[in-house]
Amino acid sequence: MGLTSFEDIIKEKLKEGKNAHFMLVDGMSKLLTQKVKYCQSLDFQVSGIKWKLLIRPALGFNDCLSYSVWIIDEKYTGSNWEVKFNFKIGIVPQTGSDYCYVFVGCHNKQSLVLGLDNFISYTVLKERFLVNDKAVFYAEISDVQPNFPVTGIPRTMGTAERLKLIEVARNNSRFTWKITKFSSFTGVEHSSYEFTVGPRRWRLSMYPKGSGDGKGNSLSLYLTASDYVTDGPKGGTLAIYKLRVLDQLHRNHYEINCEDWFLHLTTWGRNKFLPLEELHKASRGFLVNDQIYIGVEFLIVSTTEYL
Repeated sequence: MGLTSFEDIIKEKLKEGKNAHFMLVDGMSKLLTQKVKYCQSLDFQVSGIKWKLLIRPALGFNDCLSYSVWIIDEKYTGSNWEVKFNFKIGIVPQTGSDYCYVFVGCHNKQSLVLGLDNFISYTVLKERFLVNDKAVFYAEISDVQPNFPVTGIPRTMGTAERLKLIEVARNNSRFTWKITKFSSFTGVEHSSYEFTVGPRRWRLSMYPKGSGDGKGNSLSLYLTASDYVTDGPKGGTLAIYKLRVLDQLHRNHYEINCEDWFLHLTTWGRNKFLPLEELHKASRGFLVNDQIYIGVEFLIVSTTEYL
């Protein structure tokens, strides 16, 4: 008899842990090699409060993963709120017992994230819990005691998701925006038409004369994620990408590497993307015959689905 799949194991555990959330990460090698800086779960509710899981290579510990529970509820504003709770964080194996830690926690304005920096070593993870580049992380939260009234619907079973880290195929990884009569742009901001990569629609926006601390000295360039093109959950989408201005003379393109999580209509980019002095320098080849090519290249995007 073969090993039980992670998906089947999760389905059984959902019945046992009604206050648990499971995250199956597909593409763990990208996290362990730090191609991806961190992974985060969808929001999930326990006792009327929103939480999130956060996994990343540990800071200050070689070859270890950090694992934390993060309170992200918008109800918590000001400086006097506090939530006491018990929580367990762990990893699910295909066989044998879970690897887990149990804590008593207290979230407040000064402490939004709780967990372990050296949660598990890469060696133990690979030997016991990593199968076909997948691992299942979970958190179970109980005895939640906020210092103010909260209304929540009791959960009857746990929740689960699959987060997949996908390397974007080269033939679908680039979008290039050709802008003619660049010097004639009179508005502050200009946007491209939308295009689809992974589970989202995207668009580029540029400020020819800069925005924020780049105003008057730089070309500002941004990437926005708008609608979802899949029927899955409308959570954050990870994108690892390059913002680009193309060199039309020597192909020595100007690029900045970025890694960001995009919610609905989230925008990331650089106020000081390219100094205006460099942009207008004829020898750089960025602006030729009043024409410029601005682009983005996606390297990795995430998709999320409920399990």
